[in-house]
Amino acid sequence: MRWPWGQNSAEILLLLGLQDRMVGTAFWPSHVLPQLADANAKVKLLTVEMPRLESILAEDPDFVAAALPSLIGPNSKVAKREDFEKMGVPTYLSPGTCLASGTAKDAYGSRDQLWSPELAYREIDDLSRIFDVPARGPGADCRPEGPRGKKARQTAEKAGLAGKSYLFWFSSPSPSADAYVAGKNSASGYIATVLGGRNAVTNETEWPTASWESIIATQPDVIIVATLDRNRWELDKPEAKIKYLTTDSATREMPAVKNGAIVVMDGSAMNPSVRTIYGAEQVAESLAKKKSAADK
Repeated sequence: MRWPWGQNSAEILLLLGLQDRMVGTAFWPSHVLPQLADANAKVKLLTVEMPRLESILAEDPDFVAAALPSLIGPNSKVAKREDFEKMGVPTYLSPGTCLASGTAKDAYGSRDQLWSPELAYREIDDLSRIFDVPARGPGADCRPEGPRGKKARQTAEKAGLAGKSYLFWFSSPSPSADAYVAGKNSASGYIATVLGGRNAVTNETEWPTASWESIIATQPDVIIVATLDRNRWELDKPEAKIKYLTTDSATREMPAVKNGAIVVMDGSAMNPSVRTIYGAEQVAESLAKKKSAADK
């Protein structure tokens, strides 16, 4: 039996039809992709949050796959790869995070090159080979020039989004706390480039925490707020984020807020995953609809 954890790793194995070889999953910021719901229902869910090492070992895994370094990276508070190696359990960490540079000391790491969907494509291929089902490996859909990538780019071009700056707000413990925003070269940063723009955040940390003073200083043209299903904090909800942005005396003066350029995106798509290219399409379509409504 195997045990993947981290939403992206789990969804990839479900896409590969391997639910019968999965003994458990954890860390789900969002609900499973609708087309995978039936398969996922057959797999034990330990927690939608970070699991404890003891709960993982209780499932007696003989393989662990993870999507983020915060799960089994060198600074993880849950487990490190060597913890499993000592017990003879091999591990796999997504190549989308293994390329992170060492300039940041937090669990999320940093990235000195822009993330690419090719990394998600490589992960699907790796896992299909590890589980000896290479014929079920990836198609072209998640490649940068795949159908969804092209559609997002074309929609953005028609909506006149070239040159815009984008702020990606994942969540915050409270309105007074620093916000988790997507770093310059993150998967969200890739979405900004697909849309013909740039990430308003220039920090190379994967998920920097930023004060609202520093966020306001970036003067973003568009703000993307995450929708999350975990309900850890009130600001996991997109409507709570939007309410704060539009009612706070300082944030409501940002160009994106004044112009109504706030859109909602699947929070899991902000992480490096198979969902990211879908996120680019979602943002492009939302902004195109807003522009169309404003032009009428």
